[in-house]
Amino acid sequence: MKKIGIVTSGGDAPGMNAAIRAVVRLAHSRHMEVLGFERGWEGLLTNTSRPLGPRSVSGIINQGGTILYTSRCPEFQKKEGVLKAAEILDRNDVYGLVVIGGNGSFNGALDLSKESDTAIVGIPATIDNDVFGADETIGFDTAVNTAVSEIDKIRDTAISHERVFIIEVMGRTRGFLALTVGLTVGAEIILVPEVKFEKPDLIENIEDSRRRGKKSHIIVAAEGVGENRVLAKEIEERTKSEVRLSVLGYSQRGGAPTARSRYLACLFGDKAVELILNEERNKIVGLVGCEITAVDLEESAKSTKPLDLRLLELAKELAI
Repeated sequence: MKKIGIVTSGGDAPGMNAAIRAVVRLAHSRHMEVLGFERGWEGLLTNTSRPLGPRSVSGIINQGGTILYTSRCPEFQKKEGVLKAAEILDRNDVYGLVVIGGNGSFNGALDLSKESDTAIVGIPATIDNDVFGADETIGFDTAVNTAVSEIDKIRDTAISHERVFIIEVMGRTRGFLALTVGLTVGAEIILVPEVKFEKPDLIENIEDSRRRGKKSHIIVAAEGVGENRVLAKEIEERTKSEVRLSVLGYSQRGGAPTARSRYLACLFGDKAVELILNEERNKIVGLVGCEITAVDLEESAKSTKPLDLRLLELAKELAI
């Protein structure tokens, strides 16, 4: 009987548990055993694992986080760590390894694939939505809805006090979350790491909006655009407006996954198990258009997913 391993690596994302559940139950229905390695790559290096069956994943489809836990593992970034992980996979007779995570996880999976005969398949689960080969990742929709819900409440205060609010969302290097959230909350300004902005232009934008009768402003900014606290102070000094900064933080990673995130988890889990059964190794599962597809792991890990900058222009037009 073939054996599949599962790891959840890197930052957690709502829907990881739903993906674990899908892989476990579909693997068992197709006569394969499943072994869950705990705390991501650390679990591989320490050989910390437990068998997973249909009953052990009962009731987790609606839970945020990951029952397998996750952690950062500096040791796995070294050649010795990768070789050790490959040896442990071989020792446990793991035929296929499902890696649930984002870009960092897939880069680690790529290194491992070069040292192991185990078939590796990635399931993209990250609120950053920045995995090449996947139009949407597990957890992204949940994070968007979490941020939108909070910003809708903040707008009530912004309107009541005629204030400018900068709302910082997650996204150290990529702006998919900020862009989608900003567009859907009707933000006047959206700041993303991919597009440099000039402070004088931003301030002129706010002052021009004031002249056109706007009394409050919502600015959605990815955390990676710079020091948003300093920006808030500068805007306040230049525009003589009340400016507040609200950092949404880790709440965006938590909570029950939305129906959309659970739906993708089920489809991605099915495709991952199918790839392993068909001996298609070193792939990541993705959604392209309306089709569940597979992309080479190396292509995904080494490529940069483009941000649709047309949506920034759309947001500007809608904010008049």
